[in-house]
Amino acid sequence: MTDPIYLPGTRKAKATLDTASASDDSEADAVVVACPPHPQHRGHRGDERLVAVADALSERGVDCLRFDYGPWDEGRGERTDATNAVRWARERYDRVGLFGFSFGGAIALLTAVDVGDDVSAVSALAPAGQLAVDDHDAVWALDRLDCPVQVVYGTRDDTAEWRAVVDRARERGHETVELSADHFFVGQAPKVARHVSEFLARHLA
Repeated sequence: MTDPIYLPGTRKAKATLDTASASDDSEADAVVVACPPHPQHRGHRGDERLVAVADALSERGVDCLRFDYGPWDEGRGERTDATNAVRWARERYDRVGLFGFSFGGAIALLTAVDVGDDVSAVSALAPAGQLAVDDHDAVWALDRLDCPVQVVYGTRDDTAEWRAVVDRARERGHETVELSADHFFVGQAPKVARHVSEFLARHLA
């Protein structure tokens, strides 16, 4: 089941809430906010990897809020959109996680720093190392995160500058998952979804 959501704020960000199905008709008490890839490269909330993760989370009893960014703002406004999505979720759920792919992976890590204890865990898939402005650095974010973090990456990824992020995640004792894949994980969305959903569901339980 999906419900349309209009996020708070002035940036006109829209979202879709994928609700977990439960045999006893109970509502989920945990949700994952999913950040899409770069909006100037056709990134949107219907991205195949985000949908696969949302479906896998649903099977584990966790809702997923997939959102679209508002007007392009070189990463600053997009980070605000993610923060607004987390705050919307935190008002309605006991526990909130973050997930993002590529540009969205960096946004997820940075937003986890911004919202602090409002997020219980974050997973970044093929995260970009740095966004369009100097104060948006995923490695910087990893140094400031206390919550559990997972970084999933493809060994054949020549699109995102992910190596420094993976190295720092390992140094910090976070979970890293290596897949034989390019940046887009062609044909591997189910495998990605399994790794991400297992990690997030475990830490949102």
